[in-house]
Amino acid sequence: SRFCEELILWSSPFVGFVTLSDDFTTGSSLMPQKKNPDIAELIRGKTGRVLGDYTGLSQALKALPLTYNRDLQEDKEFLFDAVDTIKGSLLCFRKMIANMQVNRDVIKRSLRKGHLLATDLADYLVSKGVSFRESHEQTGKIVMYAVEKNKQLADLDLKEMQRFSDAVEKDVYDALKLESSIKAKTVYGGTALAQVSDQLKSIKEAFEW
Repeated sequence: SRFCEELILWSSPFVGFVTLSDDFTTGSSLMPQKKNPDIAELIRGKTGRVLGDYTGLSQALKALPLTYNRDLQEDKEFLFDAVDTIKGSLLCFRKMIANMQVNRDVIKRSLRKGHLLATDLADYLVSKGVSFRESHEQTGKIVMYAVEKNKQLADLDLKEMQRFSDAVEKDVYDALKLESSIKAKTVYGGTALAQVSDQLKSIKEAFEW
């Protein structure tokens, strides 16, 4: 349900991170340019049905004593419906993902917004000997300045950043690259490419892909 909600948001014209295949969308009866993510919406809605099955089953079982009771014959309707619903949803979901187009350029452009690398700037200042308490404050001031000037952090020149911290040097721009930020997260389960590759390898081995 949550994954489908994200696909619905990401495929909207306001975000545009992904494009769903025509096989899993329908046109609007009023607006010819609109693509409705119907399958994602239907799968999202199926969650309520499965949760309803769970609620019904739990109510049938909640007051039973040990061993078999005739009440248990009521579990079949809930169980079979939940299994059929989930199997159908997963079948459609798998095909929808396989035929989905990821709009990498749109995603990359969006990553330049919102000062996502502010934490990396704070970490950079710490690497220069500034305490994190001070680097946090200095970074906050730099971000506020960038907002006022309608700039991203990497667009500020060196003198602008040095107004708020003497520790800033030319190599700050290396820290303010998305690639550098991703590569720096080398902890277990982090975003570094080596870590992601290890996790993918583990998943493939676990599921015998």
